[in-house]
Amino acid sequence: METLLTRANELLWSTPMIALILALGLGLSVALALPQIRRFPDMISALVHGADSRRGLSSFQSFAVALGGRVGVGNIVGVATAIHFGGPGAVFWMWVTAFLGATVAIAESSLAQVWKREINGEYRGGPSYYIEQGLGWKWLAVLYAVGTIFATTITGPSIQSFSIADSNLAAFSIPMWVSGAVVAVLFCLVAFGGMHRLGRVTEMMVPFMAAAYILVGLAMMAVRWEDVPSMFALIFRSAFGGEALFGGMMGAVIMWGVKRAIYSSEVGTGSAAQASAAAEVSHPVKQGLAQGFSAYVDTLLVCTITALMILLTKSYSVADPSGTLLVDFMPGQNPGANYTQAAIDTVFPGFGAGFVAVAMFFFAFTTLLSFGFYAETNVSYLLKDHHWQPAAIAVARILLAVSIVLGSLRSSETAWAWADLGLGFYTWVNLIALVLLSPVVVRVFRDYDRQRKEGLDPVFDPRAIGIDNAPVWDEIGARYRAEHEDAGTGSRVERAQP
Repeated sequence: METLLTRANELLWSTPMIALILALGLGLSVALALPQIRRFPDMISALVHGADSRRGLSSFQSFAVALGGRVGVGNIVGVATAIHFGGPGAVFWMWVTAFLGATVAIAESSLAQVWKREINGEYRGGPSYYIEQGLGWKWLAVLYAVGTIFATTITGPSIQSFSIADSNLAAFSIPMWVSGAVVAVLFCLVAFGGMHRLGRVTEMMVPFMAAAYILVGLAMMAVRWEDVPSMFALIFRSAFGGEALFGGMMGAVIMWGVKRAIYSSEVGTGSAAQASAAAEVSHPVKQGLAQGFSAYVDTLLVCTITALMILLTKSYSVADPSGTLLVDFMPGQNPGANYTQAAIDTVFPGFGAGFVAVAMFFFAFTTLLSFGFYAETNVSYLLKDHHWQPAAIAVARILLAVSIVLGSLRSSETAWAWADLGLGFYTWVNLIALVLLSPVVVRVFRDYDRQRKEGLDPVFDPRAIGIDNAPVWDEIGARYRAEHEDAGTGSRVERAQP
């Protein structure tokens, strides 16, 4: 089985996927005039000013759900794996992927907003919805929905629950099955409370967990500040083959950097777009910009903190593609959370194992909550308003909970292989759709830019840019225009943007 999984992942995560994601990010960055830089203030504003409603989430809650999905064990285990198999230079290619991927995140989340639907009184959307409505290819939309349900209820939870259980075993000697069972129960308590309970939990947990992790990393860098410049130099030299020790690994450097950045940030996968569709905003690009910022937080902040902790303390090993160890600072240990634990213990003795175990729980648990939300979104797409939909969603939640328990007992290699398989499959489907729908992204973003340049708080009218199958925006647009009418002049005034 592991041989088959390895071969399937080699095909899914091949050079064409890496090239396609980087090319799509570069192309959109040029077409939209570098929105990840030019509209950075709007990213922050979108998080602050998004509204809440009974039908959806606030922009910040949607951001937190998506960031909870992005910031997972990939930020700890994935970074260690990237350094082990790709060397320090893999970190640079994670940064490149984050920078270009931010534009991809903006695009897919904006599309999710354009073609979102109200189903059973809640906003739902994502790749399945914009593939069907934007391309008219229902068969591909169904394929994405089925693939995502499979990945989020069966393959994806395994690496998250295994990482929690493995960390708890190392730090607190808690049996792995106990960790799996407890996490499954906690997941059910939140997930069966519906969208709004999930939104409230994630908006409290995600900022706390990210801030605490970043602060510990910054404290370590403050203690080892003299070594920080040399670590950045090592990353840049290794990224381009300038470090003799890693000179023959350029292919592995790029592949592992991009691969782990995609797994961590989920750019191009369409996952975060499903959370974006639930947000209450006046223009699709607003939530797109919020999700572009979440890609920055995930990779440029959290992943970089992990990488610098590991590199600063030399708590890593590097193997070339043949398996020969080029650097072995962690003899006899497989890459994973133990790299980060050892790094923290080097600076703060006795603190690493417990802190990483707690961080791993928060990172992985919020990812599992996001998986639950994504599974629900795609079940809702397949069944729409069918009377079986609530029961099917409950089954998906239960299946995910069972996968949490079973995943806590799997080996790390098997868990990562299953996770890569599920993610790789639906990422390919979404990337095809993004390439074909990129002209729509350009039109939607230029509509936002035009209104901003006119000094307006953008309100979306899909028919003004040639989209006539987004009926949910008729009601949303009318409501926002009414709210923004100036009683004296009848002109819309700027309110939500700075």
